[in-house]
Amino acid sequence: MKNRLLLILCLLAAVPAMAQTTAVQHPWQGKRVAYFGDSVTDPRNNGSKKKYWGFLQDWLQVTPYVYGVSGRQWNDIPRQTDKLKTEHGDEVDAILIFCGTNDYNNGVPLGQWWDEKTTEVMYGHGQPKKMVTRRQRTPSMDPTTFRGRINIALDSLKRTYPTKQIVLLTPIHRSDFHANEKNWQCDESYTNQCGEYIDAYVEAVKEAGNVWAVPVIDWNASCGLFPMHNEHGQYFHNAETDLLHPNDQGHERMARTLMQQLLALPCTF
Repeated sequence: MKNRLLLILCLLAAVPAMAQTTAVQHPWQGKRVAYFGDSVTDPRNNGSKKKYWGFLQDWLQVTPYVYGVSGRQWNDIPRQTDKLKTEHGDEVDAILIFCGTNDYNNGVPLGQWWDEKTTEVMYGHGQPKKMVTRRQRTPSMDPTTFRGRINIALDSLKRTYPTKQIVLLTPIHRSDFHANEKNWQCDESYTNQCGEYIDAYVEAVKEAGNVWAVPVIDWNASCGLFPMHNEHGQYFHNAETDLLHPNDQGHERMARTLMQQLLALPCTF
């Protein structure tokens, strides 16, 4: 009886320790994150009172450095990089880039990732080294094409911040945007001026992950916003005139998806 009582007391004493669980902290908790992009990121855009990065600020205590500007395209990312460097130096942990929908709307040609030439290089394998003829590729730096713009931006960014995490976010689905007679944008079921659907720009951003060794979060597929259906108008600024800019509810849904996706990525190294 005495031994049984002792056993029960020992088990009771162990319950609190057994009940304790180890809290897993989100890898982006409390970090300093720069956000590059366009109107969906721009704090001055009136499509929503709160942006996706504002929700992350609340939920994860992320300090946001926001550089997105309405209407900007990928050719503005180097400027945003320079501004971040000027204002915060190296005091930033990660950079997120959410851009591309305006390149599609403005009919920027897709272009190519590489320029290729035939040249000579020293090579030896199983025999003495010698000059051999090979094809060589270098990133296309054509500022008039979408892929060229991404190359220019990421070349600059990875040189400026070689030790920082850089994450690309694909453009999300878009429908009608009717601001005024001179800014009347049709939905994504139509090609742009150069004959491309928005899908091609989404795919190019995903391709950039392999070209430049940066992770890509496919928001186009994962955030769930689909303004092509009337039922999804509840997530956007105005169901009649603005199915391009998410409202607070839309940004919250985007932010919840982003927060979970970021769990799989380190913020610092």
